[in-house]
Amino acid sequence: MDPAESVPSDEDSVLPGDAPPIKDTIALDGDGFCIAEARHRAVDFQTRVQAEHGLPVSARAMDLAQLVVSELVTNALKYAPGPVLMELRISGAVVEVTVWDSDPVLAVARAADAGRVSQHGLEIVMAVAQGFEVQREPVGKRITARIALPDDPGGDVTGRRPQEQPTATG
Repeated sequence: MDPAESVPSDEDSVLPGDAPPIKDTIALDGDGFCIAEARHRAVDFQTRVQAEHGLPVSARAMDLAQLVVSELVTNALKYAPGPVLMELRISGAVVEVTVWDSDPVLAVARAADAGRVSQHGLEIVMAVAQGFEVQREPVGKRITARIALPDDPGGDVTGRRPQEQPTATG
């Protein structure tokens, strides 16, 4: 695999001062170590974003990005023949994890089933991500999950305010 690098893009800027977006792309060859390497790459990328660009990256975002990377890359390697590409990109206050594979069949989360022992990956990704989409490509498909970088100032890890609970009147 190639060493980590941030690749500038001509897309709209998401950083102050009209700096180009921050992104990192990696080709995964499917060997026994590539899923762990992809997780490490996600942590390294977010650590670099925090250190070099001063963007807040919570421990929660680090953990969720590793989980999402692990699930999406595992699925791509398990179900698609050929190469897999992973892109990490900062867009506003989120990290986008995008995985491309060569299988044209669009990924769909299965219905909940407490008796099923495996195949919960997309369910997990959709539960922890703030955004999720699957796109058909000229060759294969692209799956993108978005995870908020900072924790919500109110402490709600989903980035949404909890609903107020009715108070008992006495």
